[in-house]
Amino acid sequence: MPRSMRFLGLALAALGWISVAACARSVDVDQERNALLAVDREWSQTVKDMNKFMSYYAPDATAHPQGMPSAAGSAAIMDVFTKMSSAPGFSLQWTPVRADVSAAGDVGYTVGTYEASMNGGTEKGKYVAVWKKQPDGSWKVKEDIFNADTAGTPPSSAPVMVAASGLTWGAAPPVLPAGAKMAVVSGDPGKAELFAIRLQLPAGYNIAPHWHPTDEHVTVLSGTFGLGMGETFGSVKDLPTGSYALLPANMRHFARAVTATTVQVDGMGPFVLNYVNAADDPSKKK
Repeated sequence: MPRSMRFLGLALAALGWISVAACARSVDVDQERNALLAVDREWSQTVKDMNKFMSYYAPDATAHPQGMPSAAGSAAIMDVFTKMSSAPGFSLQWTPVRADVSAAGDVGYTVGTYEASMNGGTEKGKYVAVWKKQPDGSWKVKEDIFNADTAGTPPSSAPVMVAASGLTWGAAPPVLPAGAKMAVVSGDPGKAELFAIRLQLPAGYNIAPHWHPTDEHVTVLSGTFGLGMGETFGSVKDLPTGSYALLPANMRHFARAVTATTVQVDGMGPFVLNYVNAADDPSKKK
């Protein structure tokens, strides 16, 4: 190969190396760091819009909430935050404190503090979010971990012990069909606190499809209680005396007292029934 051609080849190779090095040096780390902080601040304003809130996560992201298993993937993360946001009195605010990005400007993290309220309590804590720049240039969260500043406080109230003879029975609240009786075992089902109530239901008593904003635990104390899942009343699964059911928040379900039945319902108040069909809500009927 002529000397001039070899020289040209070496020159082009050198220019190529210089070009790559120049591109690497062209990343303005300070600018990317500030941009990442701005994105995190934007994200903090989307809590009331679940779809927009979720748009800041990468499709393969993982969230690591305190006291719960990690949630991997968009569907699992959305399920976790939907349940949290449906709790009575829910609110969430967070403030990014600092950020950093890699020399290549494609990976970074933000650190900050948060304050969350639900079920009548408030929690303050800190978080770390790991972000990755996407092919379109946007930043998306890959890993999201947060935990409280303090451990949970032990119960401050005294134990509750109530004999069956000490229960006071009265008419069930108007959100339930007429004919049922209710006794409060503990707590106040009308407030954002733990409660336990008992319901006496006559044979053939039906509760139309509905859902609760928080998890509800049902124990069949006597008789046979029927439960079915879905937005349309249909067949039920018979639960005899001693049976138990966990009804997750927002789960659409319906119920029937197959025989005269007494059930105990435990959960976090307020005790609310949201009917799938508003016309089925007894409290709305004249």
